[in-house]
Amino acid sequence: MKSAIALAALLAAAPAAAQPLSPDVAAFRDTYKELVETNTELSIGSCTEAAEKMAARLKAAGYADGDVHVFTGPDHPKEGGVVAVLHGSDPSAKAILLLAHIDVVEAKREDWTRDPFKLVEENGYFYGRGASDDKAMAAVWVDTMIRYKKEGFRPRRDVKMALTCGEETSGAFNGADWLVRNQRPWVDAAFALNEGAGGRLDEKGDRVSLGVQAGEKVYQDYQLETTNPGGHSSRPVKDNAIYRLADGLARLRDYDFPVQFNDATRLYWDRMSKIVGGENGAAMQAILKDPADAKADATLSKDPSWHSMLRTTCVATRLSGGHANNALPQRADANVNCRIFPGVPIEDVRQAIVKAVNDPQIAVTVVEPKSPAPPAPTLTPAMLGPVEKVSAELWPGVPVVPTMSTGATDGVYTNAGGIPTYGLSGMFGDPDGDGVHGLNERIRVRSLYEGRDFLYRVVKLYADQKG
Repeated sequence: MKSAIALAALLAAAPAAAQPLSPDVAAFRDTYKELVETNTELSIGSCTEAAEKMAARLKAAGYADGDVHVFTGPDHPKEGGVVAVLHGSDPSAKAILLLAHIDVVEAKREDWTRDPFKLVEENGYFYGRGASDDKAMAAVWVDTMIRYKKEGFRPRRDVKMALTCGEETSGAFNGADWLVRNQRPWVDAAFALNEGAGGRLDEKGDRVSLGVQAGEKVYQDYQLETTNPGGHSSRPVKDNAIYRLADGLARLRDYDFPVQFNDATRLYWDRMSKIVGGENGAAMQAILKDPADAKADATLSKDPSWHSMLRTTCVATRLSGGHANNALPQRADANVNCRIFPGVPIEDVRQAIVKAVNDPQIAVTVVEPKSPAPPAPTLTPAMLGPVEKVSAELWPGVPVVPTMSTGATDGVYTNAGGIPTYGLSGMFGDPDGDGVHGLNERIRVRSLYEGRDFLYRVVKLYADQKG
């Protein structure tokens, strides 16, 4: 353990490429490289191939065949995953689950500076599709399970791992959802650790805060549609389907859902107020005291991320209408994408859209499939304690800031299935987002290796907790 901490310190002080790697770090890098270089795009890749490679590594480290399972869903042979378990000493203690997805967003070679499916280490960064999202965490989980097995660690409770496919593509076979519904014993746990929160770096690369996520907004699409008898374009009338829909969308644009809080966001605004200070810090404290404080809301909402964390948001993302250039439109419709505050029913949001649009001739319907809409899990001292302890040891003075994801992860399925799921990586990212889902995705070498050490130590503390 001391050697891993010393290595992290060396990496922080000098370019990673110049530092020799200890055998265990080199083994981790090899696991990470193999994952990144296995194409797991939905179009031409194979998550099953990646899962089989990780299963082989686990078995080579001493895991029995019965403790490692590669699975695929019906009619989805390339969208498989792998689950594994390290057995604990107390059968009455409920397990913890280490969750990550191994599928990636599509990446076109001609658009990238480097081959997206070759791991490149350059100027203190690892480059490649999935280098951050989410093969960094997947590789750490495999490495952690291997390290525990090789050192003979016997946790108090079972440590389970699930690497799944389908997180990045709506409508694809989703391994996390399938496991919760069809193989619950493989993943059943007191709680799960997942992607969704990392550390924040400033423009200089200095650490600002370490995030721990409790809850995520729910993705849901709605269709807005209006119809009209139409007619010849040479005889226009005011009652035009396109105009009617446009007017309704403009009213929706001007509507803000009310401010809401949960355990994570209350702590987020309180702790962030001390970090950012000034006008923004004062606004954070003000809105905690009065969620209806319009001035504080306006100040914070200048930042789109803060605006989204305060409330449910809905935005028009697609528009179509009409059937001929020389005819009045008989139909116009739009897709409205909403990111719903945890615990708010999908039907409540639909009714709010109806009210905001304020036109009985615009029909508002839920686009299937409906997403699960679970409430945010509770942030207890038992959850925060290990994070704060290890963070203070590795990064003294860096505050731990609970947060809520305004995006979406597979945690929506595990939370809905009764497995409270928290986002935690210990990997610090740059302010520009590191190219995640975009071109030339990257992660700092230092951040990856530090996150590896952080998660290894945090999971050990959780694994020996009573539960």
